[in-house]
Amino acid sequence: MLDTDTKRRIDTCRDILVGKVPDPKSQVEQITVALIYKFMDDMDLESEELGGERKFFTKDYERYRWARLVAPGVSGQEMLNSYSEALTKMVENDQLPELFRSIFRNAYLPYRDPETLRSFLREINHFTYDHSEKLGDAFEYLLSVLGSQGDAGQFRTPRHIIDFMVEIIDPKKSEIIMDPACGTAGFLISAYKHILKANSSHVANGNGKGQETDAAEQALESPLRYPGDLLTPEERKQLARNIKGYDISPDMVRLSLVNLYLHGFADPKVEEYDTLTSEEKWTEMADVILANPPFMSPKGGIKPHTRFQVQSKRSEVLFVDYMAEHLTPQGRAAIIVPEGIIFQSQSAYVALRKMLVDGYLAAVISLPAGVFNPYSGVKTSILILDRAVAKASQHVAFFKIENDGFALGAQRKAVKGSQLAQVKAALGAWLLAARAGVGEELESELGFAVSREELAEGGDYNLSGERYKLATAEEHEIPRVRIAEVCTLNPPKKELSDLLPETEVSFVPMADLNEWRIGFEAKEVKTLAEVGASYTYFANGDVLLAKVTPCFENGKAGIARNLRNGVGFGSSEFYVLRPCENVLAEWVYRCVTHEVFRAKAIPQMTGTGGLQRVPRSFVEGFEIPLPPIEVQREIVAEIEGYQRVIDGARAVIDNYRPHIPVDPDWPVAAMGDICTSITDGDHQPPPKADEGIPFVTISNLHETDGVKFEKTFFVPREYFNALKETRRPIAGDLLYSVTGSYGVVVPVIGSREFCFQRHIALLRPSNQVMSGYLLHYLRSPAGKKQGDEAATGVAQKTVSLKALREFRVPLPSIDMQSAIVAEIEAEQALVNGNRDLIARFEKKIDAAIARVWGVAKGERAT
Repeated sequence: MLDTDTKRRIDTCRDILVGKVPDPKSQVEQITVALIYKFMDDMDLESEELGGERKFFTKDYERYRWARLVAPGVSGQEMLNSYSEALTKMVENDQLPELFRSIFRNAYLPYRDPETLRSFLREINHFTYDHSEKLGDAFEYLLSVLGSQGDAGQFRTPRHIIDFMVEIIDPKKSEIIMDPACGTAGFLISAYKHILKANSSHVANGNGKGQETDAAEQALESPLRYPGDLLTPEERKQLARNIKGYDISPDMVRLSLVNLYLHGFADPKVEEYDTLTSEEKWTEMADVILANPPFMSPKGGIKPHTRFQVQSKRSEVLFVDYMAEHLTPQGRAAIIVPEGIIFQSQSAYVALRKMLVDGYLAAVISLPAGVFNPYSGVKTSILILDRAVAKASQHVAFFKIENDGFALGAQRKAVKGSQLAQVKAALGAWLLAARAGVGEELESELGFAVSREELAEGGDYNLSGERYKLATAEEHEIPRVRIAEVCTLNPPKKELSDLLPETEVSFVPMADLNEWRIGFEAKEVKTLAEVGASYTYFANGDVLLAKVTPCFENGKAGIARNLRNGVGFGSSEFYVLRPCENVLAEWVYRCVTHEVFRAKAIPQMTGTGGLQRVPRSFVEGFEIPLPPIEVQREIVAEIEGYQRVIDGARAVIDNYRPHIPVDPDWPVAAMGDICTSITDGDHQPPPKADEGIPFVTISNLHETDGVKFEKTFFVPREYFNALKETRRPIAGDLLYSVTGSYGVVVPVIGSREFCFQRHIALLRPSNQVMSGYLLHYLRSPAGKKQGDEAATGVAQKTVSLKALREFRVPLPSIDMQSAIVAEIEAEQALVNGNRDLIARFEKKIDAAIARVWGVAKGERAT
């Protein structure tokens, strides 16, 4: 458990460095190097106290001893000269083991301020070397500031998810444990701690059974026991040899080596290795594999070697293939995968799923989108591979987690109701039964089992659990009917043959249809002669459903009401569903926006690129539950009550603007005078790269979610390094869109490096103004008004940098700014509470209709 004093010291080290080393990754490297430097002197001192000799600071290197470096009377300049020289010389010290040598390779001091270094080294001096949990957890905390583990689509896995996966797989002391994309070694360390806990006397004697308290922490409290005290010295050595990792990034390898070393590994087995293109280690197998491999493939794809069973250029496909093929006959794996692995229809994905279902797959656990916030909102699942289960059982378990113990917004605050323990217990019991060949049934409200034969039906081996809920229960009273039996799809325009060409009708482009909202407003009016044959016809009471990507996935659908003369025309990308007399339009809308319908529709979409569409035959043939009309009315009325709450909460969110009560006595400053720089992105089009630094456009700026990186492209590191420092965002900067959708302003948070297009301005506040205060002012009505007044142009309005610098900003004292920011953030917390309210009542809507979906003919009861 990380203690508050150690956490404070690490935070202090970062605070000291931030003015000279703004990049969090560089801060981590500086702290890592300094800690190892200090610990080498600690170990030398310990050796002398025990009657031995110094090992590291000997001969010519004795003058670089840490104790001499920070001794009283050493001036700041002397300290700077000695430390910077030592960093460059230490790699030549032949007394250093390879681990330490790799840490000092390319190490240097990136600033020349003696006072900053003096403060930093004095804080480092408070740390002392040992192999305790305290020191290892301290380093884990330090690594957590990295957030994203690079630009290849891999994000730091939350610790509770890592531990959850490890506990399901349950690695043993004699097993070989591997992570082929290990990052900072989080999975390997969690597996190590799990094994120590399982081999501690507090667990073995039964005292800790069923208790939430970590047995390893209990053991630390006893002077006679310690974590893993039941392991023999040889077993400990073997365990350390059995835990292995690879990573393609030398920076990640260096950090993982230090992380393992500080957790007690004298000679950690982590190597720089490209798992997908190198063959040297292909024959090395593992009993346990745990990983969160990179999700993103470079442009043009990976160029793998030829030993993979599945032929692909996609990194996520190849990594899963690699891990499956490298399991021993009793091997087990837990792998985080993106949704593409679950249902993408390309041949490589299908071939991979077939391979898994036939010989490896035991379970699929769907995680909620947002687990990786604030770094990414990507939707993921966990694949549980178990070769013994796959051989003995003809079934695969499916679980869906909606609550992992943390809110799914950017802050990821702890919440009650985590389902992880429930899933772990249910899946653990099922796996035990499945290894014995009796895993047909799965009694859990969060999961169910599906036969491998059913997964193979249709040939796509789709692993979306919702797809199989429909066909796994007994016959029930409420029938299911094909949509074509209760709706006319795309009614014929000949119904309008009696209308005159000058008849006015409503016109609804795709943009007017709302996402996940039943109502929409038909704003345009055209004559019947104008709409002709190019548009889709509908009438009052018809259900509109977007059929094309991404509009379908984004939930564009609604019911047509208040149309001019009762008639509407709109996008050719609409399906129109006209309900018959025994089904309500509201019921049809809820069915076609339900997760069951959409989960089955998305894999069926056809077409190329961005023009994939849901086939008409799928919509017509899809079966929906059809309760009596009275039951439909009851459920619709219940849902409408929930919807009114949602609409009210959404109105609060949509209408809230931060208000700053300006005192006329406050001084007013030009924004150019209170920012150290205001600049836009590079005007030269950047060269796109297969990997490197994300390039952010206006579409990536979201006032609710900040900077979102999901749909960025990359530019080379060399391009980024060549940019002026004022065009490389750091934490505390603000980004302001200046073209088109001008006036969107978001803070830069976290450590991820990125650059941005010229349609975005970067504001770097000086010490006269708090970043948060300037952010809220620019978002306030007064700030928005200045943006509107400054915008010029006809086709596309732009706010010039000159105009931005002339924005007038009321400037109270820093204390007053802090109070204003605190007040606005308190208001925003209440507004965000409305977001939680919306999520809660959307679940109530889902539950209301699920009561019928769950008991429909052929449906799984819930």
